[in-house]
Amino acid sequence: MALTLHSAWRATAPYRVRIGLALKGVEYDYVAVDLLAGEQLEPAYRAVNPQGLAPALDLGDGHILTQSLAILEWLEETRPQPPILPRSALDRAIVRAMANIVACDIHPLNNTRVGRKLKDLGLDDTAVSAWISGWINEGFDALEPMVARHAGMFAFGDSPTIADCCIVPQVYSANRFNVDMAAWPAISSVAERTAMHPAFAAAHPSRQPDAKL
Repeated sequence: MALTLHSAWRATAPYRVRIGLALKGVEYDYVAVDLLAGEQLEPAYRAVNPQGLAPALDLGDGHILTQSLAILEWLEETRPQPPILPRSALDRAIVRAMANIVACDIHPLNNTRVGRKLKDLGLDDTAVSAWISGWINEGFDALEPMVARHAGMFAFGDSPTIADCCIVPQVYSANRFNVDMAAWPAISSVAERTAMHPAFAAAHPSRQPDAKL
């Protein structure tokens, strides 16, 4: 079954899925979606993902998955090795909470469509950047003690999980917007260590075919 990932090179949600696919050793075809050009809103892409968001993972059998966390959970359930969730229910809940801080509380307030709406409402670039930084700060303030308590080589222990799939792209985004990471040493350390892992390196925005550096 050939998989096709509809992705955007530096968008954090597709970045999460690329990490998960790489960790699982899953090959896939890459279809670029230019979010800045608005390709996600065109009828051709709406036929893939009616919500007009990236990523979308075409399973090649008539099914298309959307929402990055749902895709990561599907990968874990269909390809359990190597695992990207811990074994115990408690540990899984902690990892999911880490992931959700990023995917549910930080990213939705900072994505491309929100930025466009803020500008439509009259905010200038400085105000939009302050908005983005504010939500990253609030989310990372909540995430930092969790990572500090549970981290080993990765955000939870010594194996990568869906928490890392979410945290690493969000750190990349924070750096893009010149957010000072000094206040979150545990998160920063995890991001630095994962950079040396082949799966995270392969998923990096700079390695994607649509990268514009």
